[in-house]
Amino acid sequence: MKKIELEIIAISHSITQTHSYAVVLGEVNGLRRLPIVIGGFEAQAIAVALEKMNTSRPLTHDLMKNLLVVFGIDLHEVIINDLQEGVFYSKLVCSNEHDTIEIDSRTSDAIAMAVRYGCPIYTFEHILQNAGLLLEETDESKRKKSETDSLEEEIMTTGHEDLKKMSLEELNLLLTKVLESEDYIRAIAIRDEINIRNK
Repeated sequence: MKKIELEIIAISHSITQTHSYAVVLGEVNGLRRLPIVIGGFEAQAIAVALEKMNTSRPLTHDLMKNLLVVFGIDLHEVIINDLQEGVFYSKLVCSNEHDTIEIDSRTSDAIAMAVRYGCPIYTFEHILQNAGLLLEETDESKRKKSETDSLEEEIMTTGHEDLKKMSLEELNLLLTKVLESEDYIRAIAIRDEINIRNK
């Protein structure tokens, strides 16, 4: 079967399930999107790696990567290989100096690991046909995509405070508190607002 490469388009709150997020994967050089519901922890793990934020302690996926590196195992690719009753199944394709092996994984964990390794994410045509969404690309949708399709804009809605109304001092204090509670998705939004002010 031919593999289709995907890229992370956005992470957003799931409208259908509280305390859940959706990671939206997009077909590379294509218009199809594959939304996958994930938990809040996994959303944070993906967002932290995408934004290259330094955490005070290693997150679970950082620990997994560190273990693989210490034992000489490399992650080459992630494959979303099955869909059963609305549940996505994935595998990690890893190798050491002697062998290549495939390891079963939850899709959210597989994506979090792929971001840390910078390795490609693939799926198959039948999965995109069954669970994907086809976007009609018009001039208006191209304009809207360029305005709203960045991860930073997707995560701005995760906090309850209006960051634009806060002073720089208040933002820095809030960032410190949010990092202490390890709420990295809100931290990214606050950090971005601080960076905009400092430019």
